[in-house]
Amino acid sequence: MAKLTILEFPDPRLRTRAVPVETVDDSLRSLIDDMFATMYEAPGIGLAATQVDVHKRMLVADVSADKSEPHVLINPQIVEKSGATVSEEGCLSVPGFYAEVKRAEQIRVRFLNRDGDETEMEAEGLLAICIQHEMDHLDGKLFVDYLSEAKRQRLRKRLAKERRHRSADAVAL
Repeated sequence: MAKLTILEFPDPRLRTRAVPVETVDDSLRSLIDDMFATMYEAPGIGLAATQVDVHKRMLVADVSADKSEPHVLINPQIVEKSGATVSEEGCLSVPGFYAEVKRAEQIRVRFLNRDGDETEMEAEGLLAICIQHEMDHLDGKLFVDYLSEAKRQRLRKRLAKERRHRSADAVAL
């Protein structure tokens, strides 16, 4: 499995709306494996294909502490939502930044699984939040879009400064 490069905000490719997956085949399953490897190494609990510059409607998630509950959702659609919860979210594409976001507490989602079979599942709590977060990526939306414009501007400046420091550190080696 290969580790993929995760795009970071404000990269414009993160705003690309993903297209539906037409065929679930071995090359897509290989990408899924690479996405899991990337997510686990990052470390994270969810990763949308858009975040690794593949603009297909698919995501991987595993909110378990021991990486034992991997979920693959291809062409996911939320068919039912209920409740509301506010929780602090982070994102592999916005490293080191966290903010409170309001989302549905429970969802029912329809999707294709790793084998291309249509299935549905109910999710609540952290898994529901994670799936909604990753599905936003598939629509070109980031959790920072729930923030005020002033907060997004401060975040852009802070991340740009951190990138400059990382680049300077790399050159100094």
